[in-house]
Amino acid sequence: MAKKGILLSTSYFGPVHFYSRIVKHSPVFFEQFEHFKKQTYRNRCVILGANGPVSLIVPVVKGREQKTLIKDLKISYDVDWQRNQRQTIISAYNSSPYLEYYLDEIKHFFEKKWDFLLDFNLSIHDKICELLEIGNRVFLTEDFENVPKNTLNFRETISPKNKKQTDLNFQAIEYTQVFSEKFGFTPNLSILDLLFNEGPNSYTILERSIKH
Repeated sequence: MAKKGILLSTSYFGPVHFYSRIVKHSPVFFEQFEHFKKQTYRNRCVILGANGPVSLIVPVVKGREQKTLIKDLKISYDVDWQRNQRQTIISAYNSSPYLEYYLDEIKHFFEKKWDFLLDFNLSIHDKICELLEIGNRVFLTEDFENVPKNTLNFRETISPKNKKQTDLNFQAIEYTQVFSEKFGFTPNLSILDLLFNEGPNSYTILERSIKH
């Protein structure tokens, strides 16, 4: 475990990079006072389907003012996205070794309704840490301007918008994926992809993904 803490933006079933950093740092701080940004991992994850990568997006309530703090951002249920995403996940990972084992552990995230995106993501994070046996401490920030002492600021580092890898210590470790023969290895998908394909070996892969 690294001596430094890490500051991250909240994430919906975050990518492998996100959790590889989390296993290496304690404490972990999640930013609650930043403004919501579109097309980030805050409300989306990427899995691998039969036709390639698929983005699963949690719709949010959009007001006239787009500068909504992440802690105040509400989830929209105008469409039945939970049922749709659950079916998409099952279709994508039906032949994976560990889908049946983990599906019951996460199914309530596609049944119960949460009001706020941050609360939803934190509940998911708690479950992922339980499944991966990650025991580090998690805190919410108290102020956007002040990065906690002795803490790496990764709020914008882990993002689908970053086409060039800016975390030079992260190196995706290849593992067998459901559609590897069709697409080859697709790096840095949602933690769900790693869990369904590697199960108990997931933690080791996360740990090996950070070089220092």
